[in-house]
Amino acid sequence: MKIDILTLFPEMFKGVFGSSILKRAIEKEIVDINCINIRDFSKDKHKKVDDYPFGGGPGMVIKPEPIYDAIESVKAADSRIIFLTPKGKVYNQSIANSLSKEKHLIFLCGHYEGVDNRIIENYVTDEISIGDYVLTGGELPAMVVIDSVVRLIPGVLGKEESFIEESHYDGLLEYPQYTRPREFKGHKVPEVLLSGNHKKIEEWRKYKALELTYIRRPDLLKNKKLTKEEEKLLKQIKEDMNKLL
Repeated sequence: MKIDILTLFPEMFKGVFGSSILKRAIEKEIVDINCINIRDFSKDKHKKVDDYPFGGGPGMVIKPEPIYDAIESVKAADSRIIFLTPKGKVYNQSIANSLSKEKHLIFLCGHYEGVDNRIIENYVTDEISIGDYVLTGGELPAMVVIDSVVRLIPGVLGKEESFIEESHYDGLLEYPQYTRPREFKGHKVPEVLLSGNHKKIEEWRKYKALELTYIRRPDLLKNKKLTKEEEKLLKQIKEDMNKLL
């Protein structure tokens, strides 16, 4: 996969791509990530890229010309151009799965009061928000999306592809995880995990994943098509919780 990031602050990304999983993915040439400075496409001698908004109002708006030229410098026939904005579709695992299958992603990071809307209307393919709050720019949201997408690409996390059992991948929160020691300050690891009975362990994990989702994020269950086994487990979970009341 190729990823190009159009930004006014490319220096913000240096540490992010120089460590951990993203660094290894780049070194393995599974992904190619480049930062493009929008200022490099400014025709202004002072490299100015913004101007006052038509109609008045506070702040400055990034002009369309340098953004268009930056897009054209990297755009290909199969490019998907993503603008990070609080007005976009709220990001989730389903979108991450979809983006991980693309060959080329271009992330446009806004700043100030935003970008000229003609760019969004005519050249952006996706508008994405990472939550219902406002940040000073699109750089942090771009980092979040890129990290969550790259780790889904085959080969990035290794042979086991451990993301398959993580929270949200299949519409449920992940089951609890434990490691050594078996007892910590009087708190013990659930016995079933020490039993060696893989069938029982799998059943426990499915129960706990569904239980956590039901308690903490019941909204996720409204959008998930439950299997017959999950429906049976959910019924059991509700009965077990009623007994505790």
